[in-house]
Amino acid sequence: MSDLPRKAVTRTVKLAALPLGFAGRATWGLGKRIVGGSAEIVARELQQRTAEQLFRTLGELKGGAMKLGQALSVFESALPEEVAGPYRAALTKLQEAAPPLPAGTVHQVLAERIGPDWRELFSEFEDKPAAAASIGQVHRAVWHDGREVAVKVQYPGAGEALLSDLKQLGRFAGLLGPLVPGMDIKPLITELRERISEELDYALEAEAQRIHAEAFANDPDVVVPGVVHQGDQVLVTEWLEGVPLSEVIADGTEEERDRAGQLLARFLFSGPARTGLLHADTHPGNFRLVVDADGHMRLGVLDFGTVDRLPGGLPAPIGRSLRMTLEGDAEGVYGHLCDEGFVKDSVELDPEAVLDYLQPIIEPAAVEEFTFTREWIRGQAARIADPRSPAHQLGRMINLPPSYLLIHRVTLSTIGVLCQLGATVRLREELEEWLPGFRPED
Repeated sequence: MSDLPRKAVTRTVKLAALPLGFAGRATWGLGKRIVGGSAEIVARELQQRTAEQLFRTLGELKGGAMKLGQALSVFESALPEEVAGPYRAALTKLQEAAPPLPAGTVHQVLAERIGPDWRELFSEFEDKPAAAASIGQVHRAVWHDGREVAVKVQYPGAGEALLSDLKQLGRFAGLLGPLVPGMDIKPLITELRERISEELDYALEAEAQRIHAEAFANDPDVVVPGVVHQGDQVLVTEWLEGVPLSEVIADGTEEERDRAGQLLARFLFSGPARTGLLHADTHPGNFRLVVDADGHMRLGVLDFGTVDRLPGGLPAPIGRSLRMTLEGDAEGVYGHLCDEGFVKDSVELDPEAVLDYLQPIIEPAAVEEFTFTREWIRGQAARIADPRSPAHQLGRMINLPPSYLLIHRVTLSTIGVLCQLGATVRLREELEEWLPGFRPED
């Protein structure tokens, strides 16, 4: 934040720390005072300047900023359009863009980590990276047996830098308040820091990817590239050709959006059942829409550096609570939430109020098919974020047990991507097939 005027940053942080509605009114009033004319134009310019300041600050932090930006970018659909507009481009830019390592440095890293004769492993190797992310960059190459591969090279010192960046981000989390109304950013940053050690370990990532590739081998809906070679901070996998989900969001047809959304929901719920693992980095940069010669579309899944280990699949209490809520069983779902630790022993809530709080959120599961839209998720965010609403007060009293934290974040992220896609999805169909406890007979 060294290039930002201290007073300007202080004003921005104070504004960002306000609840969304109050921040909007504060901006409007400031606009009136500045020009005495069109406050709407001034407010828009102020939002744009805030976005530019934010992106400059995030840009300075490199890896940690990208990590946070990737996590936040899937939530931008929950923002009112007049607020989302200035931030969307900056957040989307963080999904797949980062300054690459020079070719000479890449060669040196490969020599150190997989041996001085590393070139003999490849018949071709492209020095220009195909993608650069928060922890490493990916190069396209041809393995010595003729297979096209992706070579993921971890940045030297990536772990230390990421932890330092995320520590700094935690100090000005208030600046990020307007990005996700109703969401506390600090726990998200804390969780990202806790996951860094796992994501830096390419042996763990290779194991998770092998498990998924084996489970989804020849699957008609999902494709996972196989692992070709794993070394110290170098991971070689099969190359996956496809359209990045970010491009489907921006320019995809209705058929492509719906298909991508259905498959994303299917992967979210079927993955843990088939592998005992939950892919926990659900942002558009990690997915591709793979179309074969016949026009059949599959979902390509990348980056298994962050996973949640669920040996029995998704917890059955999630499915049972969801089913009880759909059935309107207020006492049943409240008792279940108490048993699972979502309601602490020291707190007593009205079961009917809890049911009223939950039912709008699970609307997509109540119908045969549901169209996820930005308008719908904005309505949910506004309902929960408004300090005057009963939903806001009740939401503050519901506890999230640590074992459910990552599942919760992945589910919210997936819903965010579905809303960005504007996809019509048969969600209930996936729940009945894959979510333990959802069907009455479970």
